[in-house]
Amino acid sequence: MTMKLSALAAVLGALAGLLLFTPCLATAGEVPPTPEYKALAPIRHGNLTVFPVVAATTHDTRGFLTLDEGLRSGEVVVTESGSVQPLVRRRHVPITHDGAQVNQLVLVNNSKRPLILLAGEIVTGGKQDRVIGKDRIIPPESDPIDLSVFCVEPGRWTGASAKFDGNAMNGTPMAQPALRGKAMGAKDQAQVWAEVGKTKNSLSEMVSGAAGPLQETSSYARVMENKDVKQQVDSVAEPIQHSYQSLIQQLRDQNAVGVVAAVNGQIVWADIFASTSLLEKYWPKLVGSYAAEAVVTRTKGYEVDTKSAQRFLDNLEGRHETVEREPGLYRHTEITGDGFRAFELTSLLPKTGFDVHLAKMVE
Repeated sequence: MTMKLSALAAVLGALAGLLLFTPCLATAGEVPPTPEYKALAPIRHGNLTVFPVVAATTHDTRGFLTLDEGLRSGEVVVTESGSVQPLVRRRHVPITHDGAQVNQLVLVNNSKRPLILLAGEIVTGGKQDRVIGKDRIIPPESDPIDLSVFCVEPGRWTGASAKFDGNAMNGTPMAQPALRGKAMGAKDQAQVWAEVGKTKNSLSEMVSGAAGPLQETSSYARVMENKDVKQQVDSVAEPIQHSYQSLIQQLRDQNAVGVVAAVNGQIVWADIFASTSLLEKYWPKLVGSYAAEAVVTRTKGYEVDTKSAQRFLDNLEGRHETVEREPGLYRHTEITGDGFRAFELTSLLPKTGFDVHLAKMVE
């Protein structure tokens, strides 16, 4: 009953915060003004706090494909670099590989829709599990594309299949913020491996009776799928997931597009999308990643307030920017500021010109 009343209070508080916030839908093809985001009243469970975020502007993202959708349908194939068999396409130039490499995978998008890849998504299978290191957009009916990935399974280099089907029916997992940060920010394989080891050790000490099985595997994904670990993560994730899922439905016309996440009273991450529908597709895996971070850092801290979340959203002024472009496809901007790093994925496809995803991390 207490949890239901708390969730109801959060929903009512969020709705009240929208009275002076009027969103709109951007016309296709227009380059919209700088997005305005508003953090709403928090939803809390244990040491995890999430602030729903609504936007003044939303966009039509129905034309995009997610990795989970592509793997599930079979239209997207991820494989070791020496094993890809692409469809024959006009102007296709074969890619020659010397064999599988730790930080290299190949993806083929056989669908007629552009594919969104998010940094932190984990593809399981092949010779080792990998985590995607950078947000990007893959064109429809693509030639084989080399992916920027990091290994999150240092102890294995064998596999029955070169393909990364993973757990496609349930979706690819999302790495917790600390691990996403090492891949996106540090861009260093040694630091990624160190974070995987740190997480495994923390969970081994915390979960009674699971230390043996956890120490026996080098796979980050398998550690998170361990029955005892999953129970701990779900105990944090499910109440928040259900509360925010209900809130998303009520805020559909108000452009719920993201979340600011805090652990132990400290803001750690924000994920913002171009539309409510895109947020809904990623929300279950995102809340699982935030909950995993909360489980690993179990100590209860101070409560963070909505004003702090709003300041975190508003501060995107950086000291340095790095921009990478795929002409006519996307622009990836990395912003380094005082105490934070942000990553903007902007679609440059026809009739778009908007930010598909914004991730911001505390450093």
